[in-house]
Amino acid sequence: MRTQSLLSFAAAVAIAVGSAAVAQAPAADPFPAVNQKYFDAASPTADDVNAFLKAIWGYDTNRSWKVMAIQKTPAPGVSKVTIFVADKSQGNKVDSVRFFVTPDGKYAIADTVFRFGARPFEDNAKVLAAEANGPATGAADKKILFVEFADLQCPHCKEAEPVMEHLQQDFPQARFVYQNYPLVEIHPFAYKSAATGNCVAQAKGDAAFFTYIKDVFAHQEGLTDAMADTTIANAVKAAGAEPAAMATCAASPAAKAKLDGQMALAEKLGVDQTPMLAVNGHLMPLGGVPYETLKQVIDWDLKQEGLK
Repeated sequence: MRTQSLLSFAAAVAIAVGSAAVAQAPAADPFPAVNQKYFDAASPTADDVNAFLKAIWGYDTNRSWKVMAIQKTPAPGVSKVTIFVADKSQGNKVDSVRFFVTPDGKYAIADTVFRFGARPFEDNAKVLAAEANGPATGAADKKILFVEFADLQCPHCKEAEPVMEHLQQDFPQARFVYQNYPLVEIHPFAYKSAATGNCVAQAKGDAAFFTYIKDVFAHQEGLTDAMADTTIANAVKAAGAEPAAMATCAASPAAKAKLDGQMALAEKLGVDQTPMLAVNGHLMPLGGVPYETLKQVIDWDLKQEGLK
């Protein structure tokens, strides 16, 4: 067994599911015929499954699939879905992917629980439009909303900053929001630096906040016991704010409440790593994903919504 992704074989963009190699098939027709005896569950229908797969895989023109089974399980109302998947760029080798759909037709379960349906990111999009309150740049409206969840002490988040800058150039019609998500269990200075950044935004505006985080990332190696206070203070100065005032603000109950709320939003959406990008609700890890693959997924999502 090996792990596949329902969103991208190459990029592992979101949801891992178990799969196993089935066969090496001819390129012309890689899939066997469907046997209707394996469709004994009332829901979802094959059309439901195809709509879901189109939503998450349709961007990839090399990929094809066929729904092979939708079966009852011993759990009342829970259906097991089996699909075969082929990739032209990999010689059309056929793999199998299996997942389970809940009785209400809203969730699927593999190694994790994820939204099912033709619009699997819609609920997240509504939550983010209402609750993502971090510093922002780009468009004023939220029709196309990019939300980055990041940790200022996270090396991969530092590496992702050029990617975010590239996205801002390629999607000037989008609004970009930065949501602090300090991973306090492994990064001891992430919380303080995030709280200070929120205070900079409050005092000097969103543009100053982005100057602040750019400076923190540039001197991230200084987030240590000996240098953290100096590193944060220098970033505050770079943003045009006063370090002592920002330190007082960052230690206040109001600053703690704001940052805890940002962290709670990430957890509510199931964000389990940083950096994580949400594009109109579609959560995509940024680490290790080729930029062209990331852009291809985003272009597809926006096209599906009639926004491109």
